[in-house]
Amino acid sequence: MAQLLHADSVTQVNPDSNELGRRLGYEFKDPQLLQQALTHRSYAQEHNERLEFLGDSILGCVISKHLYVSYPQLSEGELSRLRSNLVREDTLVILARQIGLGDHLRLGEGERKSAGSRRPSTLADAMEALFGAVFLDSGFAAAEKVVLGLYVPYLEKVDVQALGKDAKSMLQEYLQGRRIPLPTYTVVATQGAAHEQTFRVECSIPSLGITVHGEGSSRRNAEQQAAQEAVRQLHEAT
Repeated sequence: MAQLLHADSVTQVNPDSNELGRRLGYEFKDPQLLQQALTHRSYAQEHNERLEFLGDSILGCVISKHLYVSYPQLSEGELSRLRSNLVREDTLVILARQIGLGDHLRLGEGERKSAGSRRPSTLADAMEALFGAVFLDSGFAAAEKVVLGLYVPYLEKVDVQALGKDAKSMLQEYLQGRRIPLPTYTVVATQGAAHEQTFRVECSIPSLGITVHGEGSSRRNAEQQAAQEAVRQLHEAT
């Protein structure tokens, strides 16, 4: 696949893409599809945004089917809330970091210098692009296997009923139920261009000695990430 690079792009040496394939549990027949899925628009004209569009639909369909079959006790509203939580940026970023996706992204020089490989929106978009690439490479069944290979272990570790609520609400309910002062959220850093910023937020609960951080493409997303980490630490402590 011919690559037409922007002026600020240079040749990048990423970790072996075979390692990423092993973590996905999938080997691409057409390696160019994998390369395109990993290519940010800052790196080349043949980037991953169209694959992201396709992968978003694949992901929604796979998750909808899995939830419908696996949780017959849930109502339509509960299924919808659960699906919304699973396909949103926050969850995609968690899965992307688990497989080390940021190490494999092809980014223009400017994006690399501004920590683009850690930017939540970039990671989430690339995850969806990977799902789209697998679909084009081998069809729906293969894409479904890859998606569930990531999501089923994640679902086994979380409270499915709680996923219907956002992390900030869960944290607030937990603290109020124990008469503990509510957390404070503080933006400690912002990175990236104005149209594609990453926010880093600190969530602090002094009475419990908890200080955690979250990152997101908006302050709200970053606060949710931080609250989710605080909830995780609270659950581990009990």
